[in-house]
This record gives sequence, structure tokens and C-alpha cells, in this order.
Amino acid sequence: MFESLQIKHFSELTLREFHDIIALRIEVFVIEQNCPYQELDGKDIKAYHLIGRNGKGDLTATLRILPAGVSYPEVSIGRVVTHQMARGTGLGHEIMKDAHRFVLEEFGKVPVKLSAQSHLIDFYKQHGYLETGKEYLEDGIPHSEMLKI
Repeated sequence: MFESLQIKHFSELTLREFHDIIALRIEVFVIEQNCPYQELDGKDIKAYHLIGRNGKGDLTATLRILPAGVSYPEVSIGRVVTHQMARGTGLGHEIMKDAHRFVLEEFGKVPVKLSAQSHLIDFYKQHGYLETGKEYLEDGIPHSEMLKI
């Protein structure tokens, strides 16, 4: 589905890669979802970033993987996003599988936590996540905490 897919620590990203990641996240989370929030939260510098590009070199999907102790006591996955033109193609499932492979290789068989927009709970359940029962509004959008053991 990708022409290229990489997972890099922040320290390995080029300026162009980080620009493209932030641009896609703002395009989807801030503009498309009409949700003004502080995009740069200081966690990107501690994260591993998945970079998925199409054949033209355009960023079509990204997410970040945070070591334990950054967002939660557990390793976490967040800022999962696919470009609007790539939705419905299975790309989201592909990047989640790649992220889980990376977590296993980098951190071992550890629990992984995430904060899911509530309308995506079923999507994450397909990847082995269970709801923890903690529901909340984050930036005005309903979310549920989920854990994969």
C-alpha cells in the first residue's frame, strides 16, 4: 500500500519529514475535525514516528510510538492519522500492524495503551485493544482509553 514506510526516532527525522508529519496532523486533527489544540506537545522529541509515503512521495499516513513513561506508564501509540484520500483502503490497519511489529522488536512483548476517538473503538478492537472503561473529552472530542496486553 505504501511506496515507502519507515519508523524513525525523532532524532533521525529530517526537517522535511517532521514538517510533513505536522502538516498532515494539523490538516486532519485541527482543520478537518475543526479541533483547535496544541499540536506540538513536547512528546514528539521522545517518540518514534511512522512515515508512510505513496508513489509520488506524499505523506499518506503517520503515527507516533511513545516509550513507557511519556504519556502513560505503558508504551503508547498516538496521533494515528491517514490522509483523507487514503481512507477506506486498509491503510490504517496496515500502519497499526507495522507499529505493533516495531513495538515488539523495540520494547518486547509489553502492554500498549492509546487514547481512541470514540468513533474508532471498533477499529482499535480489531488490533487487540480493549476499553479500560475510562471515557473522557479530549479537546472537545469523546475519547476512550484502550489497552492491548
